[in-house]
Amino acid sequence: MPEVTLTMLGTGNAAVTRCYNTCFAIRCGEEVFLIDAGGGNGILARLEEANIPLKKIHTIFVTHAHTDHLLGVVWVVRMIAQAMNAGKYSGVLRLFGHDEALETLEWICRRTLPGKISAHFGTDILFCPLEDGAAFSAAGLPGVAFDIGSTKTKQFGFRLLLPDGQRLVCLGDEAFAECTRRHVEGADWLLCEAFCRYADRDRFHPYEKHHSTALDAGKLAAQLQVKNLLLYHTEDDTLETRRAAYTAEAATHFSGRIEVPDDLELLNLLRG
Repeated sequence: MPEVTLTMLGTGNAAVTRCYNTCFAIRCGEEVFLIDAGGGNGILARLEEANIPLKKIHTIFVTHAHTDHLLGVVWVVRMIAQAMNAGKYSGVLRLFGHDEALETLEWICRRTLPGKISAHFGTDILFCPLEDGAAFSAAGLPGVAFDIGSTKTKQFGFRLLLPDGQRLVCLGDEAFAECTRRHVEGADWLLCEAFCRYADRDRFHPYEKHHSTALDAGKLAAQLQVKNLLLYHTEDDTLETRRAAYTAEAATHFSGRIEVPDDLELLNLLRG
């Protein structure tokens, strides 16, 4: 069975300056599945620091078209295409997501990148729009994409089946919507946004931004009977105390494992 790990390349929300925007990579054996890429070319440094070579990334999932998730993908596409031109990348790069996100991404790429980059589009760089409930494969792992029921802009999450039979679910960066219950309930890993602590809601105003808190995430994990809860997409004013404080608040309702990772932290996803 191949080793499967998750590296949090960034853990912050759109406005952070002391950490990177939320994006992460799942490595299965030698292959890497990249989920979003933050808001700029900082993703290149993050991948380098995490020892993730671009040549190992053959699948990218774009959750939605907000700048803090989409714009870093432009840089990854550019660098992979340049590697293709230099004979240093083999295979095809597939970009998955819903139609609106991929249309926006391709539009930006075609208008900001040189023709020798966009020449790969449709041949060995493929924009692959998914419907709600559609299956896809990433790094050898079977997945299903689903509409998270966003109240702001169309957004997809996904669930992955890990080699040991565990189910990992990414809920994107908005609060849980009832329409996603069938994908989330009983998950082994739930990746869930927590904009701030509930105790700090009057300071950070998560609900006005259609986000939730660590307390909300803990309640959700308990209600949906998930086993492991990972919190991300947070504010960055409390980085020094974030792990302990968010964990403690979520734990008032959820008794399972809670992870509040820092940027570049790596977690082993398999049992044992």
